[in-house]
Amino acid sequence: MSQPQPDDIHRLTVAERLELIGQLWDSIPDEASAADMPDWHRQEVERRLALADADPNRGIPWEQVKARLKGKP
Repeated sequence: MSQPQPDDIHRLTVAERLELIGQLWDSIPDEASAADMPDWHRQEVERRLALADADPNRGIPWEQVKARLKGKP
């Protein structure tokens, strides 16, 4: 099976490209992703998860984040 070239990918529809992204993502084994994470990164993720669990109301709802990014009050 030949690898698609960048020009070939641009000829795909959006739906076809999204399907390709899904196939690529699914082809990465879970253990490969976990093995590539440095210890300091894993510790930071665990720290942030603990903070979120300790105070679930501390975060900002996603709709507010999107509105802020779009420049809406």
